[in-house]
Amino acid sequence: MEKYRVNWCYFPFRKLTRNFRRCSSSKRTLIIAILCLVNLLFLVLKVGHLEQPRSRRSNEEQKRHTRGEHHLDGELPATSDLQTQASLEVPTLFNVVYVTLKFKRLKPANIRGTIRPKLRKKVRRKTDDPTITQRNRFSVEREAGQVNRSTGLKTSRNGGSLVDFFSKSHNDGTDPHFSSIRIYSEMAPPWFSAQDVKSMRFLGDAKVLRIKEIPRLDAPSHVIFEGADMDRLFSQKHLNRNNICGGQCGIIHCSVGNTEVFAFHLDRVLGLNRTIPAVSRKFGFLNEGQACQVVLWDVSLYPKDLAAGPATVRMTWKEYQNSLTQRCWQKNVNPKSNSGCSSIYHSEWSKLALFDFLLQIHSRLDPSCCGFRSRQEDVCVQPGRHDVCKDQENIQLENIVHREHDLRHLVFTNNKGFFDRNEDNLDFRLLEGIKELPEQAVSVLRNRKLREKLLQSLFLDQMYWESQGGRQGIDKLIDVIERRANILLTYINAHGIKVIPMND
Repeated sequence: MEKYRVNWCYFPFRKLTRNFRRCSSSKRTLIIAILCLVNLLFLVLKVGHLEQPRSRRSNEEQKRHTRGEHHLDGELPATSDLQTQASLEVPTLFNVVYVTLKFKRLKPANIRGTIRPKLRKKVRRKTDDPTITQRNRFSVEREAGQVNRSTGLKTSRNGGSLVDFFSKSHNDGTDPHFSSIRIYSEMAPPWFSAQDVKSMRFLGDAKVLRIKEIPRLDAPSHVIFEGADMDRLFSQKHLNRNNICGGQCGIIHCSVGNTEVFAFHLDRVLGLNRTIPAVSRKFGFLNEGQACQVVLWDVSLYPKDLAAGPATVRMTWKEYQNSLTQRCWQKNVNPKSNSGCSSIYHSEWSKLALFDFLLQIHSRLDPSCCGFRSRQEDVCVQPGRHDVCKDQENIQLENIVHREHDLRHLVFTNNKGFFDRNEDNLDFRLLEGIKELPEQAVSVLRNRKLREKLLQSLFLDQMYWESQGGRQGIDKLIDVIERRANILLTYINAHGIKVIPMND
């Protein structure tokens, strides 16, 4: 009986397979395709039937979430409760407690190399004394008194207030592993000497050892810092005679503009070499952390002391014009005793006139501002100025500085230039009486190399570059100098000024 049943089940299957093999290939393909289509349709209907309960369940959960009907224990309410809620539509009772679940905020992963955002700089407020504020002076002097009591140091009364400054307890704004003087090639630009590079690195990177504020006669006080330097640039003779600076020092000027730094680079690019090295630097205890200009301390400029001022040449405008006419000390020829010549070489005045005209520095050759239309904010605006300009021959020149051991060459100090003066209001009085100009400086202006060299030179001082707004701000300053250079070249051609080599 069981064998008969097996044969009965096997016989139809065997007959179907035999007929399927006898069919043509096209019919067999069609049959297989129909079977696959039926199977696929069956699967689609089955999956859709399973998804309907899930969608209904998710809709019900969403409605409960909007009504605030969450169950903390994760259990669903009974079916009887669902029926009563559906049949009875009553408002929410007052004793219902709504529970809001807040997810704990996870901290982001601490990824190495993440770039931190830069801190926004505070706007610097204007103060009466931009170099050192009264609050900083009191705090520094108070800390200096504590140091003096502990170490036995005495505060100088004659030379100013001496303050010992330790980098452990203060922030002088420098990083020992970072240099603000950027020299990426093997050598600095050719217009810088090896001594210039050493001085710039000292002013920008040296560790501050102490700060000293020295009052001056009829002038703002000087703030000097002494830095740690292994190579002493000054001779022992100067150190023993002048006790203001025990090593290598810098004078801090926290004035707006930092024109001393620009003047230093312009002087070196033109090949004049008459200014003192200057860089920009930040001090955490001065000027609210803003960049200040720092000029190298040169003891040879002060034969007596800093309070008495530098060694200057006293002469009037008439005497200055007479020295230009006499060509004093030209070709090392001794002038006559009654010529009225000073100790300065004739070529030095030509370099000074060109330099002051490009930067519009009137404090030396035109201290009374007689050669241009002055503004109310200019220092030279004072009562009686017009009467002084009427008697121009007796106007006293100012800030004509030379070194004690070198009476023939000038030193350009206090180079406060003006970049906001229009081309129709330039001070041509600075060029009056000049018949020759240095060939090396004029060739830089004529060959259109001024912008290229100034960009290359100013890029070295990273602090100054950033304080002026980067490349965009530096370009604006160079634009002003280039326009004045073009006016100067026109003036040279119009007045027949000779361009001659002026080597030292």
